[in-house]
Amino acid sequence: MTARSADGPFLWNVAGLLTDLPGSERTYPIDGVTIGLPDELALAEPVSGQVRLTRTNRGIVADARLRTALAGECARCLRPATTPVDLRIEEEYLPSLDLATGAPVSTDDEPDALRLTDHHELDLEPSVRDAIVLAEPIAPLDRPDCPGLCIVCGLPLDEGAHDHPDEDLDPRFAALREFRPAGDEERTTS
Repeated sequence: MTARSADGPFLWNVAGLLTDLPGSERTYPIDGVTIGLPDELALAEPVSGQVRLTRTNRGIVADARLRTALAGECARCLRPATTPVDLRIEEEYLPSLDLATGAPVSTDDEPDALRLTDHHELDLEPSVRDAIVLAEPIAPLDRPDCPGLCIVCGLPLDEGAHDHPDEDLDPRFAALREFRPAGDEERTTS
């Protein structure tokens, strides 16, 4: 099934599923979907995977298995880095309106529960966005063995020679050449 609302790739009208018996399922493929992220994040690949919606005795459980990739910058060498992201989202959504009468359902018992819209639609986009944001790595790398940048010239250590003469060092740090931690008399000066 690929029936979706025109309002978004992560929005499904589940009125029909709500009339089915508990345990009934619908599966929806997700392919090539982009999603808006906070300013500091960008997708390197569109979101793909599948979402399974299952009727429970209370509402609908959304089980999403998605994958994408985040574009960023290597924390060591500042080159562009792409981080693959595998997402698993499992959330229960409860009705906000009674399907038969159209009357609002009391939310007093579970005020923080995720709710279907007033049109019996399940909107998974906020949960997908939150999962992507939480999957952002603290220090992404362009490759696991990235050596980083040269502390003298600032170029990547895996590019060119980095045999810098001592004269290139900032003269304000000259006193540090003679510094030796206590108990480290065996080290020789370079």
